[in-house]
Amino acid sequence: MPLDIVRLIVFAISIVLAGCGGHTTRDDGPGSGRIPDLPGDAVPRPEPRSKYGNGPQYEVLDKWYTVMQSSAGYQERGVASWYGKKFHGRLTSNREAYDMYAMTAAHKTLPLPTYVRVRNLSNNKTIVVRVNDRGPFAHNRIIDLSYAAALKLDMIRDGTSLVEVTAISFDKPAGDRPTLTSTPSSSSRRIFVQVGAFGDRANAVRRLQFLLRSGIDKAFVFEDQSTGSSMFRVRIGPVADAIQYDVLIEELEGLGIADPYLITE
Repeated sequence: MPLDIVRLIVFAISIVLAGCGGHTTRDDGPGSGRIPDLPGDAVPRPEPRSKYGNGPQYEVLDKWYTVMQSSAGYQERGVASWYGKKFHGRLTSNREAYDMYAMTAAHKTLPLPTYVRVRNLSNNKTIVVRVNDRGPFAHNRIIDLSYAAALKLDMIRDGTSLVEVTAISFDKPAGDRPTLTSTPSSSSRRIFVQVGAFGDRANAVRRLQFLLRSGIDKAFVFEDQSTGSSMFRVRIGPVADAIQYDVLIEELEGLGIADPYLITE
């Protein structure tokens, strides 16, 4: 069998075994043993792309994923999960040993490695982690955090959380290096799902009426005048947690509404 085919098969197997598929359970932490002192955030630095785990494409559970050529400009909001002792010590997708007490994460398409800032939208806590693994492959999950990273975001108990993920990219002109901002305060925030933005109020009202007729009774129209002219944004919420968000996303998909956006205030 040609060597490149063998490598592809080995990579696919490692993805399934080590790529963490959104499998978090409440007992996946360290148990009754002593928890090591939590590390500081990962410190971003330029690194070469890993020889492993960078595609350009790979398949998991009959779905193909294309690895991004660059992390520059990447920002996404959605649901984060975490993984712990079940995978502790196993190889990640770029052939590093997974350490549940390190500040790392798994992502489906960012280049390996990539440094990202993860913000918990519920409490505004922020961390920086190094992405060195693939996953999560569960529906409606955008990042899988190590146990330590999840603990610092205060999301261990719930298992999932609504987050904002922003890449810290070095793919920029020389001299223009990313800088880390200070961590925001940990005050609670209200979270909404935006499902449309219209310049015409009538179009926004039509979308609102469609949602209300479909049983989504927490929908409303927000008039945004921050740009000088009115923009009518259709929002749903507030959303209490990731579980409620999952249910809402399923309902919206059933109604044919794609690409909802998380808003905090």
